[in-house]
Amino acid sequence: MNLLVDLGNSRLKWAWQDAGLWHTDAAALPEGDIAPLLDGAWRDHAVPQKVIVCSVSSAQRLRAVEQWAHARWSVTAWIVRAPAQQLGVKNRYRQPDQLGADRWAALIAARGLTSSAACVVDCGTAVTVDALSRDGEFLGGAIFPGMRLLRAGLARGTEAIDDVEGDAADSLARSTADGVAAGVLFGLAGAVERLIDEYRRTLGGNMEIFLTGGDAPRLAPRLRVTVTPVPDLVLKGLARIADSL
Repeated sequence: MNLLVDLGNSRLKWAWQDAGLWHTDAAALPEGDIAPLLDGAWRDHAVPQKVIVCSVSSAQRLRAVEQWAHARWSVTAWIVRAPAQQLGVKNRYRQPDQLGADRWAALIAARGLTSSAACVVDCGTAVTVDALSRDGEFLGGAIFPGMRLLRAGLARGTEAIDDVEGDAADSLARSTADGVAAGVLFGLAGAVERLIDEYRRTLGGNMEIFLTGGDAPRLAPRLRVTVTPVPDLVLKGLARIADSL
């Protein structure tokens, strides 16, 4: 059995993987020590054969996960970095190791799901939209703030707008909170659609679009393109990496 860990900016996601077993879970990351969270999540599980971790969080949190796995199970965690090439994906970043490990894992997963060109849209704390060619080349991508950051940034930069959750059901909002919610959601949908349109110019019209991330269920209904939701795309990429080690 393998433990696959996606350590994000605001959430910890993980999967237990074995023959015929695929169990995922997630939890919000606390501000301070994450050891109590790991105790509650993993303490009662059997010792995994491998612990595979990708992280975009702080070095301190990553070390905490490594130390916990070693102290509890005497297992050394495998930390995913983006190489120049792996499992059929070629990394065309100017400096390959600077590509986020979560983005790399999602691309590895996408390559396992299709042999066609693909666009990977990950809607988390940040939104990333990445292009993968039919030949398996990661050609590049875009990064911009996700829903929570957009709303919080608007509140920080203005006097009359509070960082509160509004209703984005209608783009013709009739309150400030609803206006912010609508602007964030419809604005993100428009940005993602524009990037998808740009990528199709390079990758072709049969490009598959995979949608993942915590805010994907909110964004999907506002997109006017056909997408394939894969909530655990990053973890599926970690599973492919684990199987290759």
